[in-house]
Amino acid sequence: MTYDLAVWEGQRPASNAAGLEEYLRLIEWSEEEDGTPPTPAIAHYVEALLARWPDIGEPGGEDSPWGDGPMLNNAIGSIIYFSMVWSRADEASAFASDLAAQHGLVCFDPQWETLRP
Repeated sequence: MTYDLAVWEGQRPASNAAGLEEYLRLIEWSEEEDGTPPTPAIAHYVEALLARWPDIGEPGGEDSPWGDGPMLNNAIGSIIYFSMVWSRADEASAFASDLAAQHGLVCFDPQWETLRP
C-alpha cells in the first residue's frame, strides 16, 4: 500500500474543494501530455526531495520512503504525482509538503482531498 501526493506549480487554490478540482484537472492533463518534460521548478523540487532520500534503486535508496523510481519519471510538465511507502508516509509527506511550500509549489493530498501544509 502506498500514500500519494501531488505537487504542482501555480496559485494555491482557495479551498480544499478548489484544490481537488485543480488536482483532477491536472491529472487528466498529465495523462494526455505524457512525455512532457518537467518544468525547471518541478525538477528542482525533485532534486531537493532526492537530496533528503535517494531514489529507490540508487545507492542509499534502500531506506528511501519513495514508492517507485526514478522519481523524476513521475513528473510531467508542471506537476509531479508520487508515492511513498505507507510505513514512512507521515515523515515523508510532511517533509515533501513543507518542501513544496518552500519552493512556492502547491501540495495536495488526494487521500484526504486536502491542500497541504
